[in-house]
Amino acid sequence: MIRFGAALAAAWLALGGAAQAQPITLERFGSFHVGGRQVVLSGQPVREYLPTAGSVPLRIDPNGVHMVGQMYARFMVPAPQRGAAPLMLWHGAYLTGVTWETTPDGRPGWDEFFLRRGWATYVTDAVERGRSGAAMVPEIYAPPLHLPAQNPWERFRIGTGAGSYATRSVLPGNQFPTEQYEAFTRQVVARYLGTDADVLAAYVALLERVGPSVVIAHSQGGALAWQVAQRRPDLFRALVLIEPAGIGVAAEAAKLKDIPQLLVYGDYVEQDPRWSVIRRNARGFAAAIQAAGGTVEDVDLPGRGIPGNSHMLMMDRNSDAVAALVQGWLARQGLWR
Repeated sequence: MIRFGAALAAAWLALGGAAQAQPITLERFGSFHVGGRQVVLSGQPVREYLPTAGSVPLRIDPNGVHMVGQMYARFMVPAPQRGAAPLMLWHGAYLTGVTWETTPDGRPGWDEFFLRRGWATYVTDAVERGRSGAAMVPEIYAPPLHLPAQNPWERFRIGTGAGSYATRSVLPGNQFPTEQYEAFTRQVVARYLGTDADVLAAYVALLERVGPSVVIAHSQGGALAWQVAQRRPDLFRALVLIEPAGIGVAAEAAKLKDIPQLLVYGDYVEQDPRWSVIRRNARGFAAAIQAAGGTVEDVDLPGRGIPGNSHMLMMDRNSDAVAALVQGWLARQGLWR
């Protein structure tokens, strides 16, 4: 096995340094919505309200056909293309596609990193997040959950654990740009429960529209990506899971055997009572895929000389080094020309 660590990551960054200073040339770019289903509501009260000062009352009858479960996607196709397939970036829970667009302290995100290296990138807001829109509560979706500011700080391995947000204490060597943590909390959105079926269907519809793709998925998105790949393995060229927060269907692990897969984990995972269990479950699922003849590479970043990463490793100060590691792995799969 070729080990792609800090030294090789630095080499990849050096190779991309000249490109980083150049303008990006696009063949085309745009956005679209995909997926969704129609739900008919009846028996709901009619509402009347004043939409703006100086306007006139507006009467809204919510009864009728509602489109729900649709998903927003934004794409950029560079010229020339070097990626052998489109590259999709799927976010985690309580987040949107902004995860990949920029870091809280204003550095380019992974979307730009891979675009500059010739990948056609697709950034999505999953169903009921961001520009995808939600649905009536509780008539269609269950009420959403909202995170207080301390939750990601203490749960995403930025701070030292419970109570660390109040003291702003961080794990030793932590790479998250904590001076801009409030900028990160502005990205956090509500999460609706009970929407997984809609989310999975929308991701399948996205892949059917775009074609077989490389999928990079984070946290909750990683668990969903495994499940989507089990439904439609023919639509995946490779699967990169960034600290997946769940697994696929264990009894159907063999369906993933023909998809090359990479798992990437940051620092302090084994010391964390929650993330250590999540990783152990993912390793067990990966072992089942390998037992069926599949290929799964499990990367521990500190073991590769890249320490200090939080759960949000695509936002950490060394995020480009992690992206370079992923880029190198994709190149070794023959997916980069």
